[in-house]
Amino acid sequence: MGTRMASRDNWIHRKARDYRWEGVAELPYKEDDRALFKAITRQVLFADPQLHGELRYFEVAPGGFSTLERHQHMHAVMILRGRGHCLVGEEVRAVGTRDLVTVPAMTWHQFRATSGEPLGFLCMVNATRDKPELPSAEDMAKLERDAKIAAFLRNEPSA
Repeated sequence: MGTRMASRDNWIHRKARDYRWEGVAELPYKEDDRALFKAITRQVLFADPQLHGELRYFEVAPGGFSTLERHQHMHAVMILRGRGHCLVGEEVRAVGTRDLVTVPAMTWHQFRATSGEPLGFLCMVNATRDKPELPSAEDMAKLERDAKIAAFLRNEPSA
């Protein structure tokens, strides 16, 4: 069992096992029926008003992906497990364990587990944040004009 502070809701220490933490619920990535993502879960590791931020762990199963979206807030991401690819703006990058990815505000982004193994990453964001914006048909057409981005979106990224 983890070590607790005086309040039952505040943990000092939570043990981890296989990328699951004591007292942390494994949740669906999002509540959305539009099939904008595939095979991904999230765990909120730290969410306290005093932090003004939230640290979450996402795990993308092989062949899965996060939603293609953008926000008014930035993201700070550290790949904790596995390998895959990410789209940030107009760049598609191969990512692996311990890589850091910065997603600036209002930048299209998506993470994909493309290497036949899970892709797990920590994501730090503002505690209060806006809802994601999804690409319009015009946005998609613009993104897909770039052959590398189009291949990424078809789940066929180059190495």
